[in-house]
Amino acid sequence: MKHRIAIFASGNGSNFEAIVNAVERGELDCEVALCVCDKPGAYVLERAANHKVPTLVFKAKDYPSKRDFEKMIADRLDSLKVELVCLAGYMRIIGDELLSRYGGRIINIHPALLPAFPGAHAIRDAFEYGVKVYGVTIHHVNEEVDGGRIIRQAAVPYDGDDIDEVEALIHQTEHRLFPEAIKDYFKSK
Repeated sequence: MKHRIAIFASGNGSNFEAIVNAVERGELDCEVALCVCDKPGAYVLERAANHKVPTLVFKAKDYPSKRDFEKMIADRLDSLKVELVCLAGYMRIIGDELLSRYGGRIINIHPALLPAFPGAHAIRDAFEYGVKVYGVTIHHVNEEVDGGRIIRQAAVPYDGDDIDEVEALIHQTEHRLFPEAIKDYFKSK
């Protein structure tokens, strides 16, 4: 039986699509059971529809609390027997409800070599700092923002002055690294 994963995303969904493409090519022995998105109208939803991946779309403000919408999400993940949650540009901090039910089974992609440049603006922060080696980290999610155990990292050398070029190089690396990290996760189980 194939492993069942869910991918959470808030925007464009290029990492979502990289994972789905790896599944469709047979590189990952997984089924993408659900795409969770907190932004109705995000482009990732079009990508999900193109690949016939079911979606769960919500607005956080429609719920009384984070615990309430996370409970709704976790209940849906449970009903689909999801084994691994992949955060692929999901721009919300995971709270206690999801961590208590899926702790150790949530991984995140971050566009920097953690522990350097945590947070939502890692590429810009690294660019403004003037680094010559950027990177990508896949890590487990815990209570600390971008602080969980590292699964994989890849360096992205760049000595130019165009942030768009840096972002493109980082995205290329992300699209290769995330499927590899998912494969690593299931090999370790």
